[in-house]
Amino acid sequence: MARGISVRYDLRLRRRQTLRDALDDLFHGRRQQTVIWALRGVDVVLRPGEALGVIGRNGAGKSTLMLVLAGILQPDEGWLEIRGRVSALLALGAGFDPELSGRENILLGLAFMGIDGRAAEALTPGIIEFADLGAFIDAPARTYSTGMRARLGFAVATAVESEILVIDEVLSTGDVAFRAKSRERIDELVAGAHAAVIVTHDLQYVIDACSRALWLDGGKVAAEGDPRAVVEAYRAATAAPLPAASPATA
Repeated sequence: MARGISVRYDLRLRRRQTLRDALDDLFHGRRQQTVIWALRGVDVVLRPGEALGVIGRNGAGKSTLMLVLAGILQPDEGWLEIRGRVSALLALGAGFDPELSGRENILLGLAFMGIDGRAAEALTPGIIEFADLGAFIDAPARTYSTGMRARLGFAVATAVESEILVIDEVLSTGDVAFRAKSRERIDELVAGAHAAVIVTHDLQYVIDACSRALWLDGGKVAAEGDPRAVVEAYRAATAAPLPAASPATA
């Protein structure tokens, strides 16, 4: 799916430096780092029926990898081959218009995915039912809480038949009932010979629900393979808490 993926960011495009700052750096012999590699030589292979959990500290490159897999960001090195339709939920309520209602944003989100007209209208009732926002479905999205935006965004992203689902850290948002429902939806998709890539800090979810795990550290793959083994290695290196094994995984 992805081989040798590398992505660099040029800090000169993000940092404003005055002439005085530049002269001061030159006088003191300081050289500013102008390029950072968010990803460096990352391989990702995703097979039908797999759920790949991606873990790592903040800034490890997880979100950058999701942008690449979703086709939003082009890698500077390496190559990417996607076979099948990708549905991505990379940010809470990404693409939602705050002045439009939830119902209107459903149609907007589906249009972004290339679905409109009667097909979008046919999908809308199921999305509304899954999101379970009650009367808020007709309220402006600016009145939504973070959890409500996540629920609606997840409902839209998973309503369309897609071979690959890419999700960036949204499953921990919302109440316990919705988290259980969203996990069940992902399990159904994966069971249907689809595949999912899930970025999460919920280590127990990776152990319980993912068939493989990928640990990113400093933009590179630190470990990949059995979810429990990868999570335990990550915990040992970072002191991240590891929940006790559930009966289903013990």
